Amino acid sequence: MLTLQYIPFSEIESLSSNRRIAKLLTGVKKNKIVLMQGRLKPEEEAALIQKTMEEVSKEFRGIELCTINQEKKNKDNFQQLKQLFTKWLVGDRDSLTIIGPANVVKEIKRNPDKIELLTHNMKKATKRKRK
Repeated sequence: MLTLQYIPFSEIESLSSNRRIAKLLTGVKKNKIVLMQGRLKPEEEAALIQKTMEEVSKEFRGIELCTINQEKKNKDNFQQLKQLFTKWLVGDRDSLTIIGPANVVKEIKRNPDKIELLTHNMKKATKRKRK
């Protein structure tokens, strides 16, 4: 069974970077695909990857990570300034971050029209574990 966990920006905005990363990893380690409103700061994303690499084991093979931005093309200078000010004031809520366990998520493909989240065949993986 595939489980998605949605985390709204309001639930993580007041957390420290370490607590934010811990919250995300908790869901992923339970084989959930985490959909987080917003995005991590570049240093938080690097820390998440580092923490993940430290915890790789037979049961936890790592993560697949993708961030999607809602960007409108052909913005005038006022619209760009307004967007920058809004991000500074309330954070980057126009993005969606997808984090999934590597044993569940095979690949995340994105293009302007759609997102494809390819998963491993869980029945085969389960059968292999039972043998």
